[in-house]
Amino acid sequence: MQTPKVKEGKPKKVRTSKGKEGGGGGGDADDFDAWMKSRQLIKPDDQLELTEAELGEEVTKVLTPTNTNVLRNLVVFSFKDGEYVLAPTPSNTVTLISFAGNSLHVDSEEARYQVEESDEIGYPLPMPNYAVVEQRETLQEGEEEGEGDDDEKIGVDAKPVPEGGDEEEVEEEEDEEGKQEGEHATEGEGGAEEEERAGAQPAIPTSGKKKKLINQFNYCERATLTYVNPKRNVDTQTIPPPRSQFGGNVLQWIIYDSYNEDYEEQQKMGQLAGKRVSAKKTFKKKTAHAEQLNRKYLRCWQILERMINQNIFDDIGNDYRYWEDPADEYREGEGNLLPLWKFQYEKTKKMNVTELVFNPSYYDLFAVCYGSHDFLKQHNEGYLCLFTVKNPAYPDYIIQTDCGVMCCDIHQNYPFLVVIGLYDGNVAVYDLRDGCKEPMYVSRGVKCKHGECVWQVKWGPDMADGEINFYSVSSDGCVFSWILMQNKLWVTTIITLYIENGIADGPDGTKVTLRSGGSCVQFHPTNPTVFLVGTEIGLIYKCSTLFSSKYLMTYDAHNMSVYRIDYNRFDSNIFVSCSGDWRVKVWEDMRADPLFIFDLGSAVGDVKWAPYSSTVFAAVTTEGKVHVFDLNVNKYKPICVQAVVPKRKNKLTRLAFNEKLPFIIVGDEKGATTSLKLSPNLRLMVKPPKKQLYLDQLTLQTAKLEKLLSLVRELPDGDQAPDVATTVNT
Repeated sequence: MQTPKVKEGKPKKVRTSKGKEGGGGGGDADDFDAWMKSRQLIKPDDQLELTEAELGEEVTKVLTPTNTNVLRNLVVFSFKDGEYVLAPTPSNTVTLISFAGNSLHVDSEEARYQVEESDEIGYPLPMPNYAVVEQRETLQEGEEEGEGDDDEKIGVDAKPVPEGGDEEEVEEEEDEEGKQEGEHATEGEGGAEEEERAGAQPAIPTSGKKKKLINQFNYCERATLTYVNPKRNVDTQTIPPPRSQFGGNVLQWIIYDSYNEDYEEQQKMGQLAGKRVSAKKTFKKKTAHAEQLNRKYLRCWQILERMINQNIFDDIGNDYRYWEDPADEYREGEGNLLPLWKFQYEKTKKMNVTELVFNPSYYDLFAVCYGSHDFLKQHNEGYLCLFTVKNPAYPDYIIQTDCGVMCCDIHQNYPFLVVIGLYDGNVAVYDLRDGCKEPMYVSRGVKCKHGECVWQVKWGPDMADGEINFYSVSSDGCVFSWILMQNKLWVTTIITLYIENGIADGPDGTKVTLRSGGSCVQFHPTNPTVFLVGTEIGLIYKCSTLFSSKYLMTYDAHNMSVYRIDYNRFDSNIFVSCSGDWRVKVWEDMRADPLFIFDLGSAVGDVKWAPYSSTVFAAVTTEGKVHVFDLNVNKYKPICVQAVVPKRKNKLTRLAFNEKLPFIIVGDEKGATTSLKLSPNLRLMVKPPKKQLYLDQLTLQTAKLEKLLSLVRELPDGDQAPDVATTVNT
């Protein structure tokens, strides 16, 4: 049996890691020792000398992640909320640079997992350090077991691995071994030698296919040569267009005649175009003339209609002007109301009267808003009608909207400007001189409107630059200021009605500040920057247009929604409020408790101070009754209670006093507006003293009210009115 030859040469060495098993230099420990020997430690002169006991003592220090240098009460001003809010606490980590990478370490498990998942075949990755160490230990154990059998074969050719050799020397030796293996392979002994080497030094097994990790930073460009498409010329021959020769003599008169012919053609075309333009102008003139005639005819028909109605209602017209109830002389402290006209529009019979406003310049003209107070039965349209007592049969102006009209107001200086608030949260401004079909201004967009129904609108005083503005309040808890710009409405939030200490948990656990929906607004008669806002939770807030962070005063007025607020005409510190809790209360400014409380037995829809007396006010209830109070006559009950509509079938909603004549108008839920004249006992004037006959009614009415209030507003000895100004969002 022939024995295979053993390859004479250096055996392949196993590469070992540096610094392992007390190996040679080049390790981290050796470098550290060399660095320590080359540098001499110098002891500072002022170093503290400690004893062995002090050096051995353990000092406990507690490290917490709390950064004491961080400001935790920093606030910034939020222009969105209109107030100061807490700034978020800064993090303890400062990121200088951060970018995403896609490189992986070759020894990491994630890299090996990615190689196993990839289908590309390439050079194998080196094994992790712990795997190499384990396989090296198994090889060393195998070599120790086979020392006795393999000494003769390997001992002659083996060459010890130098302990302090560098990695470069090991790689050179491997290259020499590769060359020797190539020479023996040419002699035909490659197969036996490979078997012998495999028996002497087994290779590290690799699992699966050879795969490599794609490296985006190590790539090469590959190119290929493609076929070049051959070029080909394609020609075609077509039939040439026909040609003809033309010749003529061009003389001066020929040119002249051609110009004349062209001029005549232009004249004919101009005449046709002029006829068309003139026809259009004539049609426009005829249309404008027809509109003027229609207006004149309409004006004549209106006058004729007024004359006919005044003849029909002649008795009511005489009572409107001259009626005085003689029975008032025999009953002291009581009065009555005389029904006059009933104003109604055919298309609004099923709608509620939502607002009544008299025109400030024309005392016999008033506006009536039609909508619905029932949120489950809303109509697809709304109306604003302006009636006059000269023609109770039909309104003089009619404005139709897409939803219910909930409120309106007429400008004091411009009686032709009317602003309305709609059920869908929009507002619109109409000019009665230009017709009532399209509004002059209207709110558009989601942010340029209220989120819910607009309950009341009020014109404000003109701004310093002459711009006209008005205010609105809605159930969404916001009071808006609207400015009439050149071609649009500019809206600004005056105040948001937050409930004091009204913080609740939201759906996601965050704290939510609750709002109180606004139901009415009334501005101070003498100070236009101060106004009162009634809410749906029964509170009355005294606010200012100059700032929105605080309430000037909070009145715990009612237990249900506040429907209306009205200031006294003679003393601006006195105002009255009504609510759905059946009560009417008279208040004094900056006083937490009411001066008078009246229980009317049903929900009170509206209350108004009389313009002629400082102690007279009237209210309407859902029982269909009108209550008239005179505090100078009776401080405990009304001096007149009169039913206007049937109790079970109808309810009264709104009330308004005429500014010049002693009559009122009331609206009901059936779309009807009834006018009532006050008897003499309900409109008593103050008689001046004999020695002071020169005093006017304004002075006498103010003195009468002050004398009345002095009896009820006296505080106990030593007590003072508390300052109850509170913040809007606490």
